[in-house]
Amino acid sequence: MKKIMLPIMSAVLGMSVLLSSQASAATTFKDVQANHWAKSAIESAVSKGYFKGYGNGLFKPNASVTRAEFASLISRVAKALPLSEAGATDSFKDLEGHWSKAEVDRAVSLGFIQTKDYPNGFKPNTPITREEMAKWMSSGLMASSDEYKKAFVETKETLLPVKEAFKPGIAQAKLPYLAIAMGTNLMNGFPDGTFGMEKTTTRAESSAILLRLEGVLKKDATSFDDLNELRMVGIKKTNLELVSSLTTGKTSIADISGKRKTFRNGAGSLVFQRLLAVNVSDWNKKKSIYAPLFVNELDKSFLNSRNVIPLFSEITIYPKATDFSVAHYMNGVMDMTGGFRIDNGLDEKFGYQTLPNIESAQYFAKHKSGVKMWVVNYISLNKASGQFNMDDGSFAFILMK
Repeated sequence: MKKIMLPIMSAVLGMSVLLSSQASAATTFKDVQANHWAKSAIESAVSKGYFKGYGNGLFKPNASVTRAEFASLISRVAKALPLSEAGATDSFKDLEGHWSKAEVDRAVSLGFIQTKDYPNGFKPNTPITREEMAKWMSSGLMASSDEYKKAFVETKETLLPVKEAFKPGIAQAKLPYLAIAMGTNLMNGFPDGTFGMEKTTTRAESSAILLRLEGVLKKDATSFDDLNELRMVGIKKTNLELVSSLTTGKTSIADISGKRKTFRNGAGSLVFQRLLAVNVSDWNKKKSIYAPLFVNELDKSFLNSRNVIPLFSEITIYPKATDFSVAHYMNGVMDMTGGFRIDNGLDEKFGYQTLPNIESAQYFAKHKSGVKMWVVNYISLNKASGQFNMDDGSFAFILMK
């Protein structure tokens, strides 16, 4: 009798598991409304076995995700990736007996988590920050691809289009991890212009991020336009040739980056850093990851009425004249190092400096040791030409391709 019952029980149990799996795939949660922005992502992440509900019809979309939870989540998403030869069996002492130990060890073995980042223990129940998430995912991508390792190196001196890049600034050691996360669209900034490095992430947000990670793991680093742009800015100090029909020809913006130009009126000097272009030929599909940083609806009428491309230069102005004002700068240069105020309010939103529009003498009097700022120039696509000339004889041209 026992021999007969065993296959029957096995069949029943197997059917139970199957039905449970099918039910899970079709699960709807009482606390995820039909119009919830992440409803589709949540249901997809649950059906794929990445996320689980709480067993009482709840998903708790607004609950924060802990380190242990996110480590487990990315381990499941990256299930197809090969483990390192050494593997990881005892990554953190404070995980002994913790439910997440096996999956955290797997995340370490896959290269997502670096044990040296947590010398005082993993502290698995700590809510994970967005900065940590970006670093984990970027590290995992680098562990799986040499091209991502190259992208990491090339973005060490790039500019991220987020407020933290200007105030208070992003440490160079952190910059490439954020660049890879943003460049692959794994993570984006918030409407207020910030990345939110210290913010935590909800289960709903994590569901969307996990599905993006699933897709990114299947692609090469070179397939992402935004990451390619961040890489170019990191190396060449410009995105010009990537987003527009303009070129520097045989010259290079990198050759003039960090170089000084003394004003012809002797009132001061500037040091040039980089040049960024935003292609607005199709207003609804602006070409450049930096478009939200520099261009908004206040610019639409002006830019649409002229066949021009706005070029944004990062410079540091060093006043010398006692009454130095914007006029001294404007009259002191005759080439493309000159520029105009970015007058659309985005400087306040993102926290960067641009030319003052009032009381400029008082403004520069407070910055006698120098002030870094952004200025804009406009170059006609009908007759594109421009030149930068620096004190040491270095120069760069802007031409049509």
